[in-house]
Amino acid sequence: MTVRVLALVGSLRAGSHNRRLAETAVRLAPENVRISLYEGLGELPFYNEDIDTEAALPEQAARIRAAAAEADALLLFSPEYNGTMPAVLKNAIDWLSRPYGAGAIHGKPVAVAGTAFGRYGGVWAQEEIRKAAGIAGATVLDDVKLAIPDSINRFAAAHPADDPEVVEGLTKVIDRLAAEISAAKAA
Repeated sequence: MTVRVLALVGSLRAGSHNRRLAETAVRLAPENVRISLYEGLGELPFYNEDIDTEAALPEQAARIRAAAAEADALLLFSPEYNGTMPAVLKNAIDWLSRPYGAGAIHGKPVAVAGTAFGRYGGVWAQEEIRKAAGIAGATVLDDVKLAIPDSINRFAAAHPADDPEVVEGLTKVIDRLAAEISAAKAA
């Protein structure tokens, strides 16, 4: 049984440490786990109920909803912007939460990881993401946590894939997410 995980990255910056962390997750995924890195969050229009209709639904919104619907779970990577999550990630959660009670992430396991410049690694942003995803109907894995501090220095000359502590932490996140999906499918 292949486990399909959709990864969303809350940083649009070229060379983003969170993007590199997500790419590392793709490489670390065991044989039975396929992690797909979603491209295009920057093109997703801000959520607006007026355009969330069959006649006006933006192609980008339909595309992210389809990608999330096909996935068994989501893995969200995020920096911390001014003590909270980036707008692009919140916007994606908003689109994926609709229609209310039946959105593309409703009931799906969601794990959050990331790295940030500060000494706490973006824990405030991660808590906000967990809160928003849970309200959106996802099954948030609150016990899965990976917040890597001091990204600007830690990854200045090294890739996250070359950091044994990061590899170990990310592997635990992936394994826990896969176990949650496998248990749900077996039930």
